Amino acid sequence: MSETTSMNLADSIRAIPDYPRPGIVFRDITTLLGDARAFRRVVDELVQPFAGLKIAKIAGIEARGFIIGGAVAHQLSAGFIPVRKKGKLPLETLRATYALEYGTDEIEIHRDAVQPGERVLLVDDLVATGGTAEAAVNLLSGLGAEVVAACFIVDLPDLGGADRIRRLGVPVRTLVSFTDP
Repeated sequence: MSETTSMNLADSIRAIPDYPRPGIVFRDITTLLGDARAFRRVVDELVQPFAGLKIAKIAGIEARGFIIGGAVAHQLSAGFIPVRKKGKLPLETLRATYALEYGTDEIEIHRDAVQPGERVLLVDDLVATGGTAEAAVNLLSGLGAEVVAACFIVDLPDLGGADRIRRLGVPVRTLVSFTDP
């Protein structure tokens, strides 16, 4: 991807200082989603490397991953798997716990969301520490999916999440990186 493309996408992402707490710069993609050209470019950039690779399903992590993942699934003619917070799915689920800065959280997928051997692409808006994405990869792999790659609009490389996912043997595609002071 060219530096120009990266710069244009970065310009469409709003930085909100001191949110959710002092010292954090929140990268808000709602401005990107509201810009039709930027949103289209993101979907095109995420889809392009995987076109023709027979991806069966896109797994989107709640909640912004649903927006991006749904668009990517449509473009790749793939099914969609919602990766949700604990207690949000109505049938039998598989659950994974992951660490947060202060405590833990849990995500779930339906036990019948994927068939063994299906090729799945994981999608979310941003990778920071990688805990949620790692939990999602483990859930999908536990059901026998082949996780082809994990895709994110934004990478915060200083937090190491993309490298954490790569250590699981899953390639990572990101479109914009932000390093904050």
